[in-house]
Amino acid sequence: MRYELYRRDYLKYEPGASEEEQVQRTRTPQKGEVLGVVDQMLGAGRMKVRCTDGKERICSVPGKFKRRLWIKMGMVVLVEPWEIKGDERGNIIYRYSRTQTKWLIDNGYMTL
Repeated sequence: MRYELYRRDYLKYEPGASEEEQVQRTRTPQKGEVLGVVDQMLGAGRMKVRCTDGKERICSVPGKFKRRLWIKMGMVVLVEPWEIKGDERGNIIYRYSRTQTKWLIDNGYMTL
């Protein structure tokens, strides 16, 4: 698929490290964080995310992550709901790769 060809930033390469040493741990949701799937791109840096708690939130990527966190429809993301209007709005703080998404599903953090 085309996504795999040009999106390789989730692989962390260290000089002198072999492939076995490059195992990356999957970030799990902490207190106050929710997993979600991007449903729709709304424009102006906003997207509609369907969260695992059953709510749909309009989320944005905070400024400190904007350049290094490129998101497309269908990707699994980690959402931090706002303190005010937390049921409607939130910030996207992490994007999961396909391998990490499979791990989350296999370990019961997320269902399809």
